Amino acid sequence: MGVSGTGKSTLARALGTELGLTMGEGDEHHPPANVAKMAAGHPLDDADRTPWLAALADWTARRHEAGKGTVLTCSALRRPYRDVLRAAVPEETLFVHLTGSADVLSSRITARMTGREHFMPPSLLESQLRTLEPLEDDEVGGMVDCDLPLDLVVTDAVTLVRRLSPGGSSGPA
Repeated sequence: MGVSGTGKSTLARALGTELGLTMGEGDEHHPPANVAKMAAGHPLDDADRTPWLAALADWTARRHEAGKGTVLTCSALRRPYRDVLRAAVPEETLFVHLTGSADVLSSRITARMTGREHFMPPSLLESQLRTLEPLEDDEVGGMVDCDLPLDLVVTDAVTLVRRLSPGGSSGPA
């Protein structure tokens, strides 16, 4: 979880490889209207997010039922959004909250927009930072600093997931 530019997709691919999990890219589940809204520089509201979060929860639950552990990228900016995701597989869902400095995040978002790799414009970063609700004490998960070099981010995230996962190293669902 985290705002745009934290490296959720890059980290999820690495976690999937390291922990033998199937990766799901949350952005691929956005309906076209959500993508168009963000690309036009407008933040999503709860009405936009509700069906998207439900689809992500369903995707995770179906894989869990099939015995497949997953790592899912999702901004999950607010507690209620995380509650929807957690309800799909409550006993095995944990969150890796990627945090970083606004300057680093903005430069990453700008760089990927230049290469046309993403629809999220830098202008929405401030809105996401305002919306972000850090994990609460009763939420399973922890923070990882994404300003660090990627190998350290991956090491920190793998350590966190292994420490917090049921069974110690099987990974989250």
